[in-house]
Order: sequence, then structure tokens, then C-alpha cells
Amino acid sequence: MTRLTPRPPKDYILFPLDVPSEVDAKRCVELLADVVGMFKVGLELFVRCGPAIVEFINSRSAAGVFLDLKLHDIPETVSRAMTGIADLGVKLATVHCGEDPRMIEAAVAAGGGRVGVLGITVLTSVSAADIVAAGFRADLGGDLSRLVLRRAQMAKAAGCAGIVCSGLEVRTIKQNFGQDFLAVTPGIRPAGAATGRDDQVRVVTPADAVRAGADYLVIGRPIRDAKDPRAMALRIAAEIEAA
Repeated sequence: MTRLTPRPPKDYILFPLDVPSEVDAKRCVELLADVVGMFKVGLELFVRCGPAIVEFINSRSAAGVFLDLKLHDIPETVSRAMTGIADLGVKLATVHCGEDPRMIEAAVAAGGGRVGVLGITVLTSVSAADIVAAGFRADLGGDLSRLVLRRAQMAKAAGCAGIVCSGLEVRTIKQNFGQDFLAVTPGIRPAGAATGRDDQVRVVTPADAVRAGADYLVIGRPIRDAKDPRAMALRIAAEIEAA
């Protein structure tokens, strides 16, 4: 999973298919297949469509699939699930960096090098106040980058290809774990974009994320909700190129 530079700007864009139906998902794939780097399939769509949607994406686009199911269970269950995921032909898949490093190790072993396993550190919808309220130590709640770094260390030690973190932590991750350790960054909002009702609290622009060293940017609502999603994807790619 070595980072390649230079890369076409569109290859940084991970578009999440967070839509309510299979028809909507397929429409997005057909529309954006050549202007994004990868399609993210999350829980909502996978529950509705199952492996068939992965097969459809791979048949219609060379972009590939990021299967974001955020596995979190006992090691044996996670191992079996990741074995099935690896059989689907996806490029990346996620597992939570929770309490047990054996769970992450089981996921990596089961992937067998056929899928890049990413550790989920702290969701970009989570604030420092949320972490404190959940009972974490004050030093970790007061500085989320410390918690992200600790969980990234767990993911790295387990053999993960990289992690998912906010753009606010990318630079620290790269400094500590090197350029080859992937940083996938949600909570991306284009410069000047209106957020409206938004559950993301730790956000950065595409340019800032790329300058910090992010390898992939998860960009959903700004593209999906635009009047012209394809034109918006191209605009974001231009912003990435300028960075």
C-alpha cells in the first residue's frame, strides 16, 4: 500500500455511497466513475444490497471499493468477517481500534494481504467533550490527537495498512509512522462550502488535508448534494491539484 506520488488529483477522492437505495447508488457510480478515486460502501448500503453492490462497482469502474463496515467484535468473529471481505475484491476495509489489539491483528491476518486493513481511530463526528463524557482520561479527552496517536500505534503494531483519522491529525500521523502508513480522512469540506446541518465537527478543506499528507479524502455531501455532482468532484480535484 505504498503511497505513489505524483498522483492524479481525482485519485485522492473517496466518494461514500451514503444513499437510500440501490438505484441511487448505481446512478452515482455511473455518474462519477471516472472523476473519483474510489467508492466507499458503508453499513447502510451494504445492509440493503450486500456483496452485489461491490460486484456492480467493480464491473463499472476501475476506481475500486473501500468497504467501510468498521468491524468491532471478538477476534474470531472479526477474522471470519474479514476473510469474507477479502473474497469480495475490495481495496480497503475498516476495523475499530478498540480495546483489544488481538482483534486488529486477527483482521490483518485474515485479510492475507488481499485487502488493506485500516484502523478507525476517533470518528470525526466525535468531539473532545464526547470523549470526556464517555469516561476517558482527561489528558486523552482534552487532546484528541493523543488518543488518535495511541490508537494509530495499535493499528501500526497490528500490521494495518493505515488508519482513518481527521485531517487535524494527519501531519502527526505521518511524522510518527511515515509516508507509507495510509491516512484516510473524512470530514472534508471544500473551501467556502456551506455546511448546514452537519454531524461532522472536526473538519478541514481538501487542500489542507492534502498539504498535511492525507492519502485519501472521504468527500460525500459536498459532491452528492451539489446541483451538479460531477462538476463539484472536478472542482474539488482542482483544489487538490492546487495544493
